[in-house]
Amino acid sequence: MDLPSYNIADLAPPDIQAYLEEKQTIMIPIAAVEQHGPHLPLSTDSLQAEEVTMRAAQIAKVLYTPCVWMGYSPQHMYEPGGGTGTVTIRSQILLELYHDIARSMIYHGFDKIVFVNNQGSTTKIIDPLLRRIRYETGAFVVMTKLYGERYVGLLEGIMENPPEETPGWHSSELETSQVMAHDPSLVHMDRAVKQTAHKPDWFPDGFVKKDGAPDVEFQGYQYFMFATDHIDFTPTGIIGNPFRATAEKGELTYTRFAEHLAAALDEFETVDVHVHTRDWPERA
Repeated sequence: MDLPSYNIADLAPPDIQAYLEEKQTIMIPIAAVEQHGPHLPLSTDSLQAEEVTMRAAQIAKVLYTPCVWMGYSPQHMYEPGGGTGTVTIRSQILLELYHDIARSMIYHGFDKIVFVNNQGSTTKIIDPLLRRIRYETGAFVVMTKLYGERYVGLLEGIMENPPEETPGWHSSELETSQVMAHDPSLVHMDRAVKQTAHKPDWFPDGFVKKDGAPDVEFQGYQYFMFATDHIDFTPTGIIGNPFRATAEKGELTYTRFAEHLAAALDEFETVDVHVHTRDWPERA
């Protein structure tokens, strides 16, 4: 179904009703407003989520909600009074927000909920929500995490940073390229630095930390997790080398992510779903 916009907020009820006669899938982009070093905007995760979701929607002709721009970002707060600007929402409150958005969509007739996540920390907290929605309603619910960090996946051949310069990590080559592709005026490369993660001062001597993942190496193995903050291992907020970033790379990555998501959306349409509980008396 061709629509002038696939963002549900741009449509009126007759448009949504006509869409539901053909499809029952809706995407919910989720992200964050958090520090991304001195050269990228706090909106980096959110604008990436919006770009990928919008592009996939246009390919697959699937609706999506506006981006949930606040996220779970306690590790990005840095020092009190430091002015870094990160907005973090406590996990239990954020999960209730995601839940209520999904339940609203199921109430209206959507059977398939696709959370398009572009923030790493959300993956730590969201499993109980996905199960809750499925068990409460019978709806098909899934989350995708289309960002790089340790696993660049689809982006092979685009990123030039070697692994030790962490192309997919925070504010490195990938994120800088994607913000450039979205709006180059938001990128201040004169402020950028190349920054590798270092072991926090409070770690025992035998433990090693090379990136922003919670996994920590000990005796050559990664069996331990620590609740570290970004300030513990990167004073700037950057993890990697952003200086190989280009808008062209960002555009290529958006295209690959969007096409991959659109192909998955086509697959989801083939799934037979029975929503057993659509009403939502607890909505108030």
